[in-house]
Amino acid sequence: MWLKPEEILLKNAFKLWVTEKDNEYFILQRRRGYGEGGGGLTGLLVGTLDTVLDSTSKVAPYRILHHTPDSQVYWSIACGMHSPCVTKEEIVQHWEWLQQNIMRTLSVFDSSEDITSFVQGKIRGLIAEEGKTSLVLEEDPEKFREALLRFEKWFELPSEEKLVTYYSCSYWKGKVPCQGWLYLSTNFLCFYSYLLGSEVKLVISWDEIWRLEKTSNVILTESIHVLAHGEDHYFSMLLHLNETFVIMEQLADYSIKRLFDKEAFQREPALSDPLQITKRGLEAHAKSDQFRAFFRLPKEENLLEVHESFLWVPFNHYNTLGKICLSENYLCFASQDGSQCHIIIPMREVTSDKISIKPDPSSRALTVCVRGKRALRFSEVRDYQRLANTIRSRCGISASPQHSASSEVTHSLHNSLFFPHSVVCNNELPLELSCLSRHVIGLTSVCCGLPVNQLKEKMKEQSWNIHFSEYGRGTSMFFTRKTRDLIVRGVPEALRGELWMLFSGAVNDMATHPGYYSELVEQSLGTSTLATDEIERDLHRSLPEHPAFQSDTGISALRRVLTAYAYRNPKIGYCQAMNILTSVLLLYAKEEEAFWLLVAVCERMLPDYFNRRIIGALVDQAVFEDLIRENLPQLVENMTDLSFFSSVSLSWFLTLFISVLPIESAVNVVDCFFYDGIKAILQLGLAVLDYNMEALVCCHDDAEAVTILNKFFDSVTNKDSPLPPTVQQASVGNNEKTSHVKVDISELIREAYEKYGSIRSEDVESSRKRNKLYVIQTLEDTTKQNVIRVVSQEVRFNASQLDELYNLFKRQHFLSCYWTMKSPALLHHDPSLAYLEQYQLGFQQFSMLFSLLEPWAFCTTKSTLSLWVFRLIDENQDGLINFKEFCCALDTLFSGSFTNKLKFLFKLHLPPGESFVGKVDLQAYLKQWQNEILKKEETIKDLPRINQTQFIQFSKTLYNIFHGDPEEESLYRAVAHVTSLLLRMEEVGRRLQEPSSPPATTAAADTAATSAEESPTEEASTTPGSSNTSGSQDSQDAGSDPPETEWSFSFEQVLASLLNEPAIVNFFERPVDIHLKLGQAKVAQLKVKAAK
Repeated sequence: MWLKPEEILLKNAFKLWVTEKDNEYFILQRRRGYGEGGGGLTGLLVGTLDTVLDSTSKVAPYRILHHTPDSQVYWSIACGMHSPCVTKEEIVQHWEWLQQNIMRTLSVFDSSEDITSFVQGKIRGLIAEEGKTSLVLEEDPEKFREALLRFEKWFELPSEEKLVTYYSCSYWKGKVPCQGWLYLSTNFLCFYSYLLGSEVKLVISWDEIWRLEKTSNVILTESIHVLAHGEDHYFSMLLHLNETFVIMEQLADYSIKRLFDKEAFQREPALSDPLQITKRGLEAHAKSDQFRAFFRLPKEENLLEVHESFLWVPFNHYNTLGKICLSENYLCFASQDGSQCHIIIPMREVTSDKISIKPDPSSRALTVCVRGKRALRFSEVRDYQRLANTIRSRCGISASPQHSASSEVTHSLHNSLFFPHSVVCNNELPLELSCLSRHVIGLTSVCCGLPVNQLKEKMKEQSWNIHFSEYGRGTSMFFTRKTRDLIVRGVPEALRGELWMLFSGAVNDMATHPGYYSELVEQSLGTSTLATDEIERDLHRSLPEHPAFQSDTGISALRRVLTAYAYRNPKIGYCQAMNILTSVLLLYAKEEEAFWLLVAVCERMLPDYFNRRIIGALVDQAVFEDLIRENLPQLVENMTDLSFFSSVSLSWFLTLFISVLPIESAVNVVDCFFYDGIKAILQLGLAVLDYNMEALVCCHDDAEAVTILNKFFDSVTNKDSPLPPTVQQASVGNNEKTSHVKVDISELIREAYEKYGSIRSEDVESSRKRNKLYVIQTLEDTTKQNVIRVVSQEVRFNASQLDELYNLFKRQHFLSCYWTMKSPALLHHDPSLAYLEQYQLGFQQFSMLFSLLEPWAFCTTKSTLSLWVFRLIDENQDGLINFKEFCCALDTLFSGSFTNKLKFLFKLHLPPGESFVGKVDLQAYLKQWQNEILKKEETIKDLPRINQTQFIQFSKTLYNIFHGDPEEESLYRAVAHVTSLLLRMEEVGRRLQEPSSPPATTAAADTAATSAEESPTEEASTTPGSSNTSGSQDSQDAGSDPPETEWSFSFEQVLASLLNEPAIVNFFERPVDIHLKLGQAKVAQLKVKAAK
């Protein structure tokens, strides 16, 4: 065990210790009297002494000391066990850990003091880590509460921020590691260290991370690499590195889905509340994800229980070890002995009168009978009684004597799990093909002129029938290696629809949602949306050469399926390539089955593929590039830029090779996809590149490589296809004869499985998570660059300043989303919108950010003036401002001329033209666009006049702006002088225009000027919209005749008067340090949110 470092002055006092291992910085010692040899007389005496002493005084038999070459002081940092059966196992593990994780690191330090301080800090961290683990197991929250208090104190984040977990680790800042604590919260990765008077504090939000991966190098045996804002961060020497990495990966993925990929996030209600995220919840969610992905279960299923057991498999006549996984509606089993055997049992298939528990407690066996007179026997289930009760409750079965095992059932289990007539029972309802599929099969039986192909097709069917008789048929069929072998050889045309439904899990979706598709078709009938328009446009482009889609029957079925799905999932709606995929599905499945197959593909098997940004396809392209680097080194050596393969393979992933291969060959690829998922497409992609390796490495440009691949796909055939020539699709590429040798699709698929079948689905998913961060951040960076390019044409900020402003603006948007799911900014965020409209701020978010960036102190009227500024720059009056509107306002305040700045302030005090409206429709946008084209540049003469009350408020605003300035007194006097002058000028003008009217008192003017001067910091509760009423009331108070005291001023008058005051002109023309302002805002942004 690790020990709190204690100083030892004499390394070998009284010769009580024997050195077994040592190096430059550590020594492993054994106490005499223990281990081999015993140590002679001295060892005997030491052993006797240790035996006589009580347990509290005994000395551990092994210890590890730390020292430095130039010091005589040693530090005890670890010891062995006190158990009578002492072994060296624990202390050797500690020694090896020091060798692997610490020794390489110590070489970077310059002084012995730094080395010792680092080692002591690391050992204390390991002790705390072990203590934390034991406390977590005991569910004692005291230690976690202490960590939470430190987290809140050190990082000053808003109180809503949820700490998930924390770990002791080392953070590499430059070439020297800092020992400290890593805190993982819902929205942030934080690190804190205080060593030798040096404080290191790091806060990174998960949405800023580009890369998150485990890595190793010469100095670090294993560490976690984080890339954010172009900076690399390394965290090493973690006691539980894999656990830490998994939690970080889950939090990053959670943040990405919640903030960037709302379509995927809305499908995960378990993580809907960011304030309720816990480490245990994340782990349970990750396990449920893996469970659903492996068994292809509906998204509503969650992993509830896991039991280790043996399952009797009759086709091998032995018990296979594995795990029972139980969810709300499914009982699943997966082997763990390498046999690749698994089975899925829907609870609806469990018969109500045939669940039994073998009475012999020693075997702990459980027998489950399903429809079709099939029985499954699980043995050596530790908590078999609980499992049986759970299954009964899920199936609505009550425990009774009839549920006990019978000798007849037990005997049948050991002879034949599936009764001879089980296949017949499963075939009571014959396979129903759609009218399209019947047309194809009819053509095959009538017009086929290839008896060899027909013979092969019959042999395939016979092979599958034998498989069904041995392994079962339908939802409770065993999936084994033999199943995959049959898939690779090719699926018979008559069984393709049934097997696609089974392998994809769509059969369960359809069984649990009876009538759902019919309702969708009725509800979507006659609807007119952007999606339906796109569907109508692409209907006749879907396999146009296939007979099935040359009539209204096929086109109508395709229209109904696509429209129903667009109605079901408006977030996706319709995306190109969905029509091609659905067309193929309709060839082999009934219309409703094709719909559920489409649901399985779009929502489970190819997540995020079919949306406007096709994030899923881009992620899998990045995974494909990684696999090319690992498996095709010759190609990598000759082609430095692998991005070409990403662009050329996009259609492979989106259409499952349907768009590049003839239909009779492409369906074989779809067979493999429904069984193995995206892994099958990746394998085939590698096989295609490998087959064309020699030609590709000799290419001079991308066009030549594309030509080579197109010619290859043209040469792919399916020699076993029973379809007649009228049904088979022509080559997708050019129809000219090529020198390419014909390649059989079955051989190509078999080669793909032989060469690249070792690719694990778990590794593919891990690579997906790793690359998803980079893909999304790349898309976000592209959005930023496009926005900056547009905005830079209208403001005077340079590119660097705009980049920092955009980061602040985007972060302010996210700050409103971190701790709630009902943020207006998050609800309005839509990645499919134009670049400028993707990130927008509501008034509250704008007010916080504006207060950090405003060039002058608006004092106590901050919120009021922020509201006026917000109304002024919200041009379309939708209650949201985009980055362009925000930058144009700041540009005026930072870099505008004196006249423009004054005009901006003047317009703030004018009443708003229109109140806020809801979503602006298309006609309003077109009208606004037309007005912008015809709009002339605004001049000072176009500005309306402001009345007396608005002018007084304008004067107060100037006083508040000048508050705290070194020249405050002279500025106040200048404003008072201008105010008084303007009011008196207005009075003189009135007298000249109306000589016969009774003279108005000049006291009103003096009162107005005094009012503005004496209350510069008074809270401005008046809004521009209410100024008319206030003005009338003030006028009535000032004089007896309201019309005579209602004054107004033009902007020209105000500008001319202020230009005569050098103090005011100098104040507004004083340059603002934009870089300093941006730096201060970046530091204070989180603190302002926390203060709120």
